[in-house]
Order: sequence, then structure tokens, then C-alpha cells
Amino acid sequence: MIYRTPACGPEEDAALEQVRAQWRDLRFYVHDQRRWLGSVRRVLSAVANQGSNSIEGYHISTEDAIAALQGAVEPSDSRWEDWHANVGYRRAMTYVLQLADDEHFDYTASLLRSLHFMMVEHDLEARPGLWRPGPVWVQNELTGDVVYEGAEHTEVASLVDELLGGLNTDEKSSEAMVRAAMAHLNFVLIHPFKDGNGRMARCLQSLVLVREGHLAREFCSIEEFLGQPANQQRYYDELTRVARGRWTPENDARSWVRFCIEAHYIQAASVLRRVRESEWVWQQLDELVAQFALHPRAADALFDASLNLRIRNASYRASLRSWGEEISAQTATSDLHAMVKAGLLSPHGTKRGASYTAAHPIIAIRAQARKNRAPIRAEGLFELK
Repeated sequence: MIYRTPACGPEEDAALEQVRAQWRDLRFYVHDQRRWLGSVRRVLSAVANQGSNSIEGYHISTEDAIAALQGAVEPSDSRWEDWHANVGYRRAMTYVLQLADDEHFDYTASLLRSLHFMMVEHDLEARPGLWRPGPVWVQNELTGDVVYEGAEHTEVASLVDELLGGLNTDEKSSEAMVRAAMAHLNFVLIHPFKDGNGRMARCLQSLVLVREGHLAREFCSIEEFLGQPANQQRYYDELTRVARGRWTPENDARSWVRFCIEAHYIQAASVLRRVRESEWVWQQLDELVAQFALHPRAADALFDASLNLRIRNASYRASLRSWGEEISAQTATSDLHAMVKAGLLSPHGTKRGASYTAAHPIIAIRAQARKNRAPIRAEGLFELK
């Protein structure tokens, strides 16, 4: 027996509709090929990977998270184990995205074990791709406390099969956000692997969402929300509220489902706000590029700088490469120097250590875009309107 999906009442239905309304607004951008949106989507994907790994104590800079997405072979300023945890997660998530519209798709144990292998193959102590051979305890990375004991290891295979059987039977027959939340809950509480269960549960949640076919993962995932320090303790608290310290599938999972719907609401509102702000920022950058007679591709670097990212020669070229534009390191250096001369970027370091950050005009544009921001809250989300 696994945790059962609670029946959604009028309040849950109303909250789900509010999230779906935000998704309908975001859907306008899903197939948009404008360059600025591609940059936004790249950053959203990177911070989702970054957030999911940070929950497990693997911390990486946003610049390195982007570099991992772009196929870089080594980090600029992150630890070896943190870098490889993110690279493994990126590899697994890339495969998940390939499966989004696969007509021959099924949820299988082999798929989950393969995804786990991709995630943790750099750490053989984690037994990549193998069910755990004995008991396991979950530790809160923020406090060091043991908060949960997983299901009996002898039951892992049958419990996973029950979870996957339900996903295969119910696929696209009920609300995706609820199915995805329950897949996350059951997987992380079964805790079938020695390590990497949290990352796998969040990966599975994203897989269920993208299989729905409405939104790309970077628009509908809640990994970034869960990875934010302010939300991590509540994430642990909500799991603890349902499990009460051990595998107890007879417990009510309603509070967990509500937590996930709230996370979707806040994350979707945040993404929609960032998309609209980014569209305005790119327009201002285009005007600056024309004003200083820079090459149009300079907007890519300036946009990343407006997001408070550090620009390097290699990262600038990788960004352009994603659009099919290949330039030499020398050309990239010339472009970056031209942006410095125009007063749009500030240089740091020399030679291989050279990097660039936003100068005052770009900082001012960023501040202007965000001046009317207010905290996104979900109070009253479950009160009927």
C-alpha cells in the first residue's frame, strides 16, 4: 500500500484553477522563438537544477549551473562534488525532457534506476541505479536532524511497482499537479535508493508535469521554489507532517498536496513576472546596443549581466552557440571590450581569469524593471472566491 491521493474539494479545485490561469498566460511564451525568451528559459532551467541540488547540500553558482546546461566540462568556481551532482542532474533531466511527448512511454522501474544512475554515477558509494540493500534514514541538511526512516528495504521493489502502476493507469486522466505531487511524496517516502532520493523525487514530479504536455519544465517546475532557503525548512516540515517519522501510508496527504499547489502558484507568478520584466529589459538593451553601435549579439551578454550574472569569454560564446552563432575567442574578447568601452560592463581580472559584470546603465535598467515588485504571497489561496 502507498499513500493515496486525497480527494480534491472545492477549495483545492479553486486553487488549482488559479494556477492553471497563470499557466495559460505563460503558454503564450512556450513556443516563442524570440532570442530574449531563450535566455530566460536557459536561466530558469539552470536555477531549477541548482535549486533541487541545493536541498541536498550541493551548492553551485548560477553561472556554473548555466555552464553545466551548455555542456561545460569543468566549473569556474564550484567544488568538484557540487559540480558533478549538478551535471548528473542535468543529464537525467535532459532525458526526462526527451520523454515529454514520447508516444511509446511507460513509467518503469528500469527508467527510474537509469535516471538515478545518470544523477549519481560520479559517486559509487551511492550505488547508482541500484535499490538500497538495507534501512535508510533521512537527514535534514539544514539542521542535521534525522527526520525520517524509509520503508522496509524488502518492500521497495513492490512499492515502486505500485507507484508506477498508478502513474501508468492514471496518466492524463486527472489533475497533473496532484498526480505529480503524490508521485513526489510516495517516491521520497519509499526512499528506494541509498542516496539521491530527494533529487529523484523532484525529477519524477517534473516528468509527470511535462508528460501533461501543457508547459515546458522550466515554466511549470517547482524545483526553484523548493530550493530557496526560505522554503527548504517548510518542505521538510510538510513531508514530516504526512510521514510522522516513518513509512505510514495510511496517513492523510492533503496538507502535502496543498503545499505543492501553493508552490506552483508562487512559482508560476514569479516566472510570469520575470518573463514580462525580461521582455522590457531586452527592449532597453536593444536600444543601448544600437546607441553604441555594438553588434546585435552583444545583447546576449548584457542581458545575462542584467540578471546579475558574471560574464566570461567562454560563457558568452556558449550562449551564442545555443542560437547557432559561432564566434572565436578573439571576437568574443573584442565584443566584451567594446561593451566595457561603452560603459555597459565592468571588467574584473585578466587573461583566463577575466570576467565582466553589469555597469551602472545595466544595473539601472534592472532596478527600473523591478521597482514595482511586491512579495508574491499565497495567503487565502484555499479560500473560496
